Amino acid sequence: MSNAPPDYDLIIVGSGIAGLYAAIKAREVGLSVLLITKSSIEEASTRYAQGGIAAAVGAGDSPEKHLADTLKAGAGLVDEVAARILCSEAASRIADLSRFGVQFDSIDGQVNLGHEGAHSQPRILHARGDGTGLEIETSLSQLAQEKLEIRENTIPKKILLKPDSTGSQLAVGIESHNTLTGITESISSRHVMLATGGAGQIYKVTTNPQVSTGDGVALGYHAGAIVTDMEFVQFHPTALVLTDRPVFLISEALRGDGAQLLNDLGDRFMGRYDKSLELAPRDIVARAIVEESINTNKDHVWLDITTKTTEKSKEWLFARFPQISSVCEDAGIDISRDLIPVSPAAHYLMGGLVTNTYGETSVPGLFAIGETACTGVHGANRLASNSLLETVIFAHRAIDQIIDPKFKETIIEPVEPTYSIPSIKLTQNGSVLTASEIKKEIQNTMWAHAGVVRGREGLELAREKLEQLAKYATNTDEISDYETHSLLTVSRLMIDAALRRTESRGSHFREDFAASSENWKKHIRYQQP
Repeated sequence: MSNAPPDYDLIIVGSGIAGLYAAIKAREVGLSVLLITKSSIEEASTRYAQGGIAAAVGAGDSPEKHLADTLKAGAGLVDEVAARILCSEAASRIADLSRFGVQFDSIDGQVNLGHEGAHSQPRILHARGDGTGLEIETSLSQLAQEKLEIRENTIPKKILLKPDSTGSQLAVGIESHNTLTGITESISSRHVMLATGGAGQIYKVTTNPQVSTGDGVALGYHAGAIVTDMEFVQFHPTALVLTDRPVFLISEALRGDGAQLLNDLGDRFMGRYDKSLELAPRDIVARAIVEESINTNKDHVWLDITTKTTEKSKEWLFARFPQISSVCEDAGIDISRDLIPVSPAAHYLMGGLVTNTYGETSVPGLFAIGETACTGVHGANRLASNSLLETVIFAHRAIDQIIDPKFKETIIEPVEPTYSIPSIKLTQNGSVLTASEIKKEIQNTMWAHAGVVRGREGLELAREKLEQLAKYATNTDEISDYETHSLLTVSRLMIDAALRRTESRGSHFREDFAASSENWKKHIRYQQP
């Protein structure tokens, strides 16, 4: 890199709520910003988020109650400092979203609050019924397109690094590649922010869109940033999984509004697993569904919301859940009178790039926000609807840190030991397997051996399979190769961490180590040497 002034103050990679919110805030405070996204600006996991965004804004609720629920759901691994920030700053960030054009649902002028699993209070703000993510994504993307420089169909091939006077590597830009024009260029910036979302495409069955391939985690890891908690993948208990149809999330909000889970014998079974019944933490509900499915020799259980039609009306039900009722209707299911077949699907990555409470990673100049980051607020199991909240809380704090650094509070202390995985030896030559074939093999392997229930034998088989697949990875400018490399990096980190954690905690359940252990109240960290 030359000594010329940087092209931008900030490059943001990713166009979900995290990236869009951060970019808009950065422009408001006068920073020059470039937003890049590998697809279109509106294609991100945010738009598929149905349930809503959690905030203690209702009568009788408080940030302390929200914090207590967050700590309980996280199964002993939540960073309480970060979680307290999450809960205490929620109302201010909700106000920001409203100011940016997001219209939350209300009744008689009062915000309408839903109730979801493991929350002690109704505190879920929603919009367009079950279209909260779509409302937020649409509102922010429209505002962003008016105010920002945006490059779509652009992938960051790597983070550009430069040594400082002490020899530490600083993030000073990205090497980008436009997949339509074929142009590769180096773009310099004072700061780089990764907001690429999660990695659900590692699994055969996922609620995540096609773009969720773990790119930000892989980019940060290869730039030397510390990664943690990769064994903790949340499986949403209730997805509509039908042959020849895309997997579709059936929001937890249905259970919050009274829907019951029934096995194939017609029994309401959650009472055998948790006193909170259908509103137990997601990991408990997901494992219960898996067990009931096995016991009844089915690949699903049933979700019953028909009683709510009796209590209220079909019109109310369809207005409250317009997306769910429409998708189900298209599949021949009338949710006002029919049971909905549901089963778990990979949904959310609790792990990611380690950040402090200002979004900074262990690489100076490199920030991570949203699902790409691991702030510590989710611990081993994310509390429902805390994900959208996390994005805006820590995106806001990251922009604050860029314009007014708080040096004393931001050091990420090194933790020993840290682990690494073998580097992938990319080739330019033709491969025995295509990128799409490698992706399919990754998805099948991870679903079979690193899903809701895991064991040493299956994880070992998965690790061996992934190491073999890594030998077929090629190095071209095709987006499929780029995503395959990300998927291989992230899935191999997941498998290694799942093998190392010889206990069950939160979303990580080992059938060969079914109990939690006090010795494992700690994090497994990775850093590329």
